[in-house]
Amino acid sequence: MNNKDILQIIDQVEEANGIFPVVADCPIDVDFSLSGEEELSTQGEIPILALRNMVLFPGLAMPILIGREQSVKLIRHIERTQGLFGTVAQRDNGVEYPKREDLFDVGVMAELLRVIELPDGQITVIVQGRQRFDLGDINTEGEFLRGTIALRPEVLPKRNRAEDKVLLSTIKDNTLSLLQHNMRNMPNEFVGALKGNKNPIYIVSFAASNLALDLEKKQALLEIDSLRERALKVLTAQNTELQIAQLKENLQSRTREEMDRQQKEYFLQQQIRTIQEELGGNPSEIEITELREEARKKKWSLEVQTTFEKEVGKAERMHPQSPEYGIQMQYLRTVLSLPWGEYSQDNFNLKNAQRILNSHHYGLEKVKERILEHLAVLKLKGDLKSPIICLYGPPGVGKTSLGKSIAESLGRKYVRISLGGVHDEAEIRGHRRTYIGAMSGRIIQGLQKAGTSNPVFVLDEIDKVSSDYKGDPSSALLEVLDPEQNTAFHDNYLDIDYDLSKVLFIATANNISNISQPLRDRMEMIEVSGYITQEKVQIAKRHLIPEAIEAHGLRYKTVTFSNKGIEHVIEHYTRESGVRGLNKQIAKILRKIAFIEASGDYAPRDITPKQVEEYLGKPPYSRDKYQGNDHPGVVVGLAWTSVGGEILFVESSLHKGQEGKLILTGSLGDVMKESAVLALSYIRTHAEEFGIQPEAFKEREVHIHVPEGAVPKDGPSAGITIVTSLVSTLTRRKVRANLAMTGEITLRGKVLPVGGIKEKILAAKRSGITDIILCSENRKDIEEIGATYIKGLTFHYVDEISQVLAIALTDEVVG
Repeated sequence: MNNKDILQIIDQVEEANGIFPVVADCPIDVDFSLSGEEELSTQGEIPILALRNMVLFPGLAMPILIGREQSVKLIRHIERTQGLFGTVAQRDNGVEYPKREDLFDVGVMAELLRVIELPDGQITVIVQGRQRFDLGDINTEGEFLRGTIALRPEVLPKRNRAEDKVLLSTIKDNTLSLLQHNMRNMPNEFVGALKGNKNPIYIVSFAASNLALDLEKKQALLEIDSLRERALKVLTAQNTELQIAQLKENLQSRTREEMDRQQKEYFLQQQIRTIQEELGGNPSEIEITELREEARKKKWSLEVQTTFEKEVGKAERMHPQSPEYGIQMQYLRTVLSLPWGEYSQDNFNLKNAQRILNSHHYGLEKVKERILEHLAVLKLKGDLKSPIICLYGPPGVGKTSLGKSIAESLGRKYVRISLGGVHDEAEIRGHRRTYIGAMSGRIIQGLQKAGTSNPVFVLDEIDKVSSDYKGDPSSALLEVLDPEQNTAFHDNYLDIDYDLSKVLFIATANNISNISQPLRDRMEMIEVSGYITQEKVQIAKRHLIPEAIEAHGLRYKTVTFSNKGIEHVIEHYTRESGVRGLNKQIAKILRKIAFIEASGDYAPRDITPKQVEEYLGKPPYSRDKYQGNDHPGVVVGLAWTSVGGEILFVESSLHKGQEGKLILTGSLGDVMKESAVLALSYIRTHAEEFGIQPEAFKEREVHIHVPEGAVPKDGPSAGITIVTSLVSTLTRRKVRANLAMTGEITLRGKVLPVGGIKEKILAAKRSGITDIILCSENRKDIEEIGATYIKGLTFHYVDEISQVLAIALTDEVVG
């Protein structure tokens, strides 16, 4: 049987019930050692393929799923060179880049038979084992592993011994019996190939590969030089497996014999009776015994052990049919399901962590830097109370998904709970067991889900926690988020202290002003601000578009977005700091393409600005919202909102009416109303300095309006904007073109600093602003912002109102 025949049998086995190792029908006198020509190719270093969870035996053709990048490169190299390579089992399948100490000492030379490209992009190869070898040194510096080897000959039994023939025949029969238990429909060709095989190496190797043994035991079989000794070990393992299979079959047979097909209830009772006879006890006693057995494996303290034993004793004294028994057993299962003293090992590879963070999120340099600093301290110190990090910023900037990337970079489990709308303290601390339907709180439930006591725990939307008569969840979170207190977190349902000090809590929020001050003091606040257009383009190309194309059943290579097309969507169809709206617009375009394609028509796949408008309609937004400086009294201010920065127009006018009366419109809040009153008072006091005649205020009313009156506006950042608008109206001087400003004022004319500078700058850039007036104390905020964000902007720093007016007002007077 040649390699082509082997591959045909593999295809038949795949169609029947998955892929299994296949034997070739070779006579007993065939030598599977390498020929002289092939042996020359093993001199020096040869390619080494590290196998996870499998061992290749000599003479077998087996499928191998290739996942690692270095393994893919090795297979491509073998395809080109048509040479042999070595396969060695890996001791720990969790090691991504194995070294010499991660590999076993004995491997098998292999020949590449076929390379199968799977639809999901993965590669499966069919390889055939040739001859065993001892592995020497490993070279890890190339594209794939290379190593030095020494061929290891097989010690074959003496020919024509009756005992050996019986041994091989028994192994062959046992192999067929075990395969019949595992395979539903075994092809006749497959059975015939195995029965007619006379080669002892193939028969023993095939039997060994199909045993349900762990990796170390299979490797031990491979390392046995004597084929007869290896065969005896295989026969022993086969007999054990056959006995287990026979016991299972007998139990099922006994159950079927006692079953009454016409009465389902009778059938269930008979199964219970059969199981009880086999196990030798009633269900409640068995269940409690199992709980105690599982408890012995737990790494908990003496206090927890004592409490558990006490609660188990209560369950033993209860009647199994009473409602309290079910409640008690549920409590015991909850205690056992918690990962007491179980921790996942942190990955201290800083370069790998940095690579993961950069690949998942574009930008966000400060956040990445903070996580890498935490990793560095953990690596040096070995133990550190996990900090409580709060990522705050506008929606859609990647705060929640960043938590998942942090968990992957640390090698920890990831848990997320949403706190939006939570108003019951019991959601955090759990219910007392006296209540019907009591359960543990979300923190304990999250730890059950994680399976470790040091996961990355994301508390999403912590600013949207509310309170009512059922308690204040924010107060309950104080204990959770305080590193000095959470070493003994008390859940009301569990009623046992649990250590949360190793958990890395990451909270997310849109508006930190909604978080209570005590809770805010316990967290390290890290701002995640919005993105500029260039960053959004990169995020769309690297993440949003590929994921959306896959989600809509389209092929990535057949749908392409040009940079101009993406920019057109960003600037004319979204008005946000994050990328959530952008993701929705991309999905809308792909839905249009999917509908056209599903209808059998042709849809253009190169998404340009023209195609964007064809799919999305006329743009709802214009890139430049700045309205010019043709009219005095119109000034552009910069405002911060929970969804990012915005530009704000302030208009003012002077008309006949009650002297000194101030009219405010535009749905202004109390803070902006006070800023307007303050601005007018300051101007009346310093009218002569600004060239304003005292008669200008006689029998005149002042009207200040902020457009989009249906939208509430408030915040301490419009003081200098209102002053500039009023002075421009009173003097009829035009305001400088493409200018915006932000800052608050005092009655003495001082300019005060404000917050949200980065979001305000992004809003100014989106609107075509080129010059920005800020308080001098805000210079430090500008210096912390990357050069990409402030490119094309000129900043004017001021301390007094007079400086603002000197910069903002031109000498041009409009009649």
